[in-house]
Amino acid sequence: MTSDDDVAPPQESAAQEAPSPAAAPAWSRYAMDEEIGAGAVLLADATLNDVDAFRKTWHRISVQSSPALPTDVTESTLELPGPAGAISATVFAPAEAGEALPGILLIHSGAFVGGSTASVRGQAIDLCREVGALVVAVEYRLAPEHPYPAAVDDCDAAWQWLSAPGSGQWLSAPGSGLNVDPARLAIHGTSAGGALAIAVALRARDRGGIAPRLLFLNSPELDDRRSSASMAKFVDTPGFTARDAEISWRLYLGDITPGSDEVPADAAPARAENLRGLPPTYLALMEFDPLRDEGLAFAGKLLADEVPVELHLFPGTFHGSSALAHAEVSRRELDEEVAVLRRALSGGGRS
Repeated sequence: MTSDDDVAPPQESAAQEAPSPAAAPAWSRYAMDEEIGAGAVLLADATLNDVDAFRKTWHRISVQSSPALPTDVTESTLELPGPAGAISATVFAPAEAGEALPGILLIHSGAFVGGSTASVRGQAIDLCREVGALVVAVEYRLAPEHPYPAAVDDCDAAWQWLSAPGSGQWLSAPGSGLNVDPARLAIHGTSAGGALAIAVALRARDRGGIAPRLLFLNSPELDDRRSSASMAKFVDTPGFTARDAEISWRLYLGDITPGSDEVPADAAPARAENLRGLPPTYLALMEFDPLRDEGLAFAGKLLADEVPVELHLFPGTFHGSSALAHAEVSRRELDEEVAVLRRALSGGGRS
């Protein structure tokens, strides 16, 4: 187990004096993609040293990057039944839908403590248009106010709602006629949302419920023990650092000590001993990401348990770098996301 004292604190000098304008950023020593590296400074304020500031930074980024709603997509905010009261969800659907649609449960990132449906609004619109799917973005409860298992419970409730027989009838828009095909559903999670996506899939498997056709994971945060080589190496990368991971797990687990034997597998999926029966899984990993190696290890465990896996490690990237959509490598990442989901939900073969 690692205590707070074992994790290197932020540089005191950085807090005491402003850096020289000519000083190179700490991450400049990594061989980042040229376009990615040039934009990394835009995400420099997204640190968990101050959770309130972290939330405000991502809210600002979300508002600034949120697109206008195109005419071929509808957007509705619904209240779903949850274990601790109503759960807010935003539903994006094709404006012209003549038959049962594939569905995607979209679980946002934010290190378990930040993010919102607003932070994935642009992504949800794109997936709705490009995949032709109904996309449900869930507003799960955040730590530290609501530690584990609140977020898992909320996302699981949203999944049960989406995958329930006759689920197309829940849309409140009169005469919408929208319906969802329970045989063509996917769960999509990024970063902390990746851990939540796996937890939902594990719960669905264990209770014999409807399984997603695809589990899509982008840079998932999976292991509270934080013992991988990439976690030890990438202590100062933009987007997410080893220090951020320590804070994230401590706040998320609440009264459970990170690294202890009490941490359950649906909180930290790297601890799951049996992955058999999970759906085909796609993992997108970033080269300069503390979470990289736990993603690689999870892919190996899936393969060992005979779960079909597709893995893509994007070179020169860091955690959350796809937000820099101008970069060619980000465009490839986003194009592949659409292609993988479209293929899995089209009614054809496995992903």
